This record gives sequence, C-alpha cells and structure tokens, in this order.
Amino acid sequence: MKISNETKVGALTAIAITLLILGFNFLKGKTLFKTGNIIYAKYHDTKGILVSNPVYINGFQVGSVYDIENLDKNLSSILVSIKLKDYYDIPVNSIATIKDNPLGSASVVITPGTDKAFLHTGDTLLTSSSNGILGDVMNKLGPVTDQVKVTLHSLDSVLKNINTIFDPSTKNNMQQVIANMNRATASLAISSASIQSLLNAQSGAIAQSMANVNSFTKNLSDNNDKVTHTLTNLETATNNFSKADINGAVSNFKTAINNLNAILAKASSTDGTLGKLLNDKTLYNNLSNTIRSANILVDDLRVHPKRYVNISVFGKKDKSGPLMAPLNDSIQK
Repeated sequence: MKISNETKVGALTAIAITLLILGFNFLKGKTLFKTGNIIYAKYHDTKGILVSNPVYINGFQVGSVYDIENLDKNLSSILVSIKLKDYYDIPVNSIATIKDNPLGSASVVITPGTDKAFLHTGDTLLTSSSNGILGDVMNKLGPVTDQVKVTLHSLDSVLKNINTIFDPSTKNNMQQVIANMNRATASLAISSASIQSLLNAQSGAIAQSMANVNSFTKNLSDNNDKVTHTLTNLETATNNFSKADINGAVSNFKTAINNLNAILAKASSTDGTLGKLLNDKTLYNNLSNTIRSANILVDDLRVHPKRYVNISVFGKKDKSGPLMAPLNDSIQK
C-alpha cells in the first residue's frame, strides 16, 4: 500500500510535536509518566514555588519540585510533589519548609528529623511555614524594640522625679537660700570696705610690704597651673632618673667600645681573612691578572674565531699566533 506524502508530513509533524513536548517537560524536570521516588508535602502558602525548583537537604540538592496541585477550591491546601534523584533515607519526622529568595527562585528545604523510620515513595512530609528574610529581620528587631521601650519608661520616671524635686515649696526654699547668700555677700562687701579703709590709713613700710605680698600672691595665683605642671615634670624626671640603670648603661658602653677596638685590631693585623684582604696586595694583583687574561681571551676569540670554532667548508685555517696582550679598544672600554 502506497502512503501519500500528506500522510508522511502529518505523521512527522505529530512525532515532532510529541518530541518537543517531551523535551520541554524533561528540561523542566518532569517526565511523561509519574515514576521514580516521589514524596509529597502540603502547604497553605507555596510562596511562589514553581515546578522544577530545587529541593535541598543540608545544602545538597536531592531532587526538584515535580508538580503542584490544588486540593480544594478555596486554595487552602496545596499539594507539592517532590521527585527525588535517588532513594534517600529521610526520617519520617523531617520537616519541609519553603525558603523564598528575593534575588532568585524559591526552594524547598528539608530539615532531617531524628526518627529511625524512613519515608517511602508516596509518603507525605511534615511542613512548616517560614517567616522569610523580612520576618527574620523583624524577629531580630523585636528585642531591640523592647529595650527602647524600657529605656523610655526609665526616662519618663527620671523626668517625673525631677518635677517632684522642683515643687513650689522647694522653689521657695531655694529662693530663701539665694536671698541669704546675697545678704552674706553684702556683709562681706562692707567688711572689705572697712579693711580697705584701714589699710589705706597705713603708710610707709607696712603699706609697701602689703603691696609686695599682694603682688607675690597674685603672681602665684595667676601661674598656679604652670607651677603645678613644672613640679609634676620635675617629679617625673627625678623618678625616671632614679630608676635608670646608669651603671649598666656605662658598662654596656665600655663593652661595646672594647669589642669595636678588638674588631679594628683584627682588621689591622694580617693574621685574619679581613686583615689579609685590606693589607695584602696579592689579592689585588691576582684579580688584576685574571681580568687581563679574560680580556685577552675575549679579544683573541673576537679577532681569531676560526681558531676556536671552524665551520667553514672552503675556508682556510687561521694559523696566526694567539694574542699575548689585550687590544687597545677593549682596554679603553
């Protein structure tokens, strides 16, 4: 039976659409048949979880969200299907929590329990709601808010106590105290005037002595801080000087001088290596001869290279004698 071209095109189109749907579901983490290790979790709020979102246990991705189904018309119970990559030993009292991420996709985090029995395919996890990042921040700010309230309450109590101190009777008492101080000040002013008139009546040496004493005490009063600072510095200096180890410092200085003299003596003698380097001219002469021989060798290699390396096929061998002294241009350089 001959198949028409239209039938072939239709069949190929159907196969292509089927493969496209299967590939799209595969990329989303879903397969055509609901197979594998699948467990469930019920939530009242999925917080934007989507199919193929990751599922973690202790930070390791153990699977992904396979499907999300609504169990009632009020959307009060939503069933999330979790497909695990392998058969893991997950305790039955483990808790699945949805963690939302403002900068990325949400995920399901399973906190393992301590039960010895483990979940099997088709079992349902225990769930709990997460406060999210904003909820965690508010929980941390709660104790701070309580402390601020306690502080404001204490401040209010202090202000009430201050208002109690400054009641009308206390204000009257303070006014009487100020009036008494004014009367005492007036009496002192009268006494001072009497003493001043008595001193004005004095003349000669007594008046001059009193003037000098007044000038001296005034200077002391004006420079009281400077005098105190000077005495403090003098006391500090004397304490430091008394604690200083003068004898030890002098002894160390003498020891250093003796060691320096010994080093200079060894450098001056011809017994040691340093003395031979400084006083014996043999090292200088040997070094000068070595440099001169090196210059001769370099000049001879540059002037007669065929004597050392002969790679010419048709050239003649250089039979001239070696250099016995460096060339003038190498000596000038």
